[in-house]
Amino acid sequence: MIINDKRALAYVVTIDEIRPIEGYDRVEYARTNGWWVIINKADNLSVGDKCVYFEVDSKVNPLDERFAFLEKRDYRIKTIKMCKVYSQGLLIPLAAFPELGDLDVNTDVTDALKVIYYVPADNERKANTPDPNAKYKSMAGRHPKLAKQKWFRWLMRRGWGRKFLFVFFGKKKDTPKGWPTHFPFIHKTDEERCENLPQMLGYDKPLVVTEKLDGTSTTFILERKGRKKFEFYVLSRNVRQRDEKQSCYHDHNIYWDMAFKYNVEDRLREFLEVNPEMSYVCIQGESVGSVQGNPLKLAEDDFYAFNFIVSTVGRLPSVDGREYIERMGMKWVPILDTNFMMPNDMEEFKQMATAKSAVNPAVMREGIVLRDPTTDFSFKNVSREYLLKHE
Repeated sequence: MIINDKRALAYVVTIDEIRPIEGYDRVEYARTNGWWVIINKADNLSVGDKCVYFEVDSKVNPLDERFAFLEKRDYRIKTIKMCKVYSQGLLIPLAAFPELGDLDVNTDVTDALKVIYYVPADNERKANTPDPNAKYKSMAGRHPKLAKQKWFRWLMRRGWGRKFLFVFFGKKKDTPKGWPTHFPFIHKTDEERCENLPQMLGYDKPLVVTEKLDGTSTTFILERKGRKKFEFYVLSRNVRQRDEKQSCYHDHNIYWDMAFKYNVEDRLREFLEVNPEMSYVCIQGESVGSVQGNPLKLAEDDFYAFNFIVSTVGRLPSVDGREYIERMGMKWVPILDTNFMMPNDMEEFKQMATAKSAVNPAVMREGIVLRDPTTDFSFKNVSREYLLKHE
């Protein structure tokens, strides 16, 4: 769940529904929002009880004895299929954490319970703040010969050593810049999961459905700074990428690679030159290929846009945005439906996420993204079968 513009991995919920699981007397099936979780019948949980819900992708604190039962799973919370049903997440009574007190529903307790992402790199990549060691990595990247020296590597492994090296070899440009905040229509791309939006079931307006691609969030912005002056921004999920040499969470800077591949700066400059009333233009999308294990099995890295934003009106509707992107010689995420009506049943809706990818029909897609064509509102439906295979 996204709470205060940050994904919460553990938060307070109430149990909305409990069902028996046919043929399994020791467990029950509990629902909170749109999440279904297998619980122990011995816990005597009831509808309305407050619990802490731990989302998939997370890892609980190994030093907390209350999670000792997860030791064999390396304290990981993930999607599983057991007792012939899907179980996503973990529910533990709030009373099991007396140090938290009686908190309100939707209170984020991720930090209080020391819950982190299971994949170590995600704790930095998905953080709302830049990697504190990014400037040291950038410094080392500019000095590849030095970085191979034993004494250099020894110092880099120590906090004081990194600071010492930076005095002699670091530069101001090594310190990464954060996400620019002066563009009113441009925001970080992080859609809420449909399980946290059960109120969307039966939504009475048509939605646009696109394929969700499993890659890394990428944003390009060109800002007009004067009559013939422009500033080009290349951004990852949370950080501005200074140039192609800047260290990121991949073995190469895929963000700049895509900027070069499609000549994005030139394409956006051409666009602003014929639209003098606009002060900036932005393309947001997903860079895919050699990141996240290349789940799409692509032969080379690629970029698929899903937002086209201009300073005068904000985000353009998907069909209009696709037209501009294709004129620039770039690709838009596959549009699957432009008049989709939400079903009333969550299980029916969840099953719609699973299908072959339109980018590469030989593999399963990660899921779908749904957008209101009249607003900036969007949310995602991630395939449970995909998570079972790739988590």
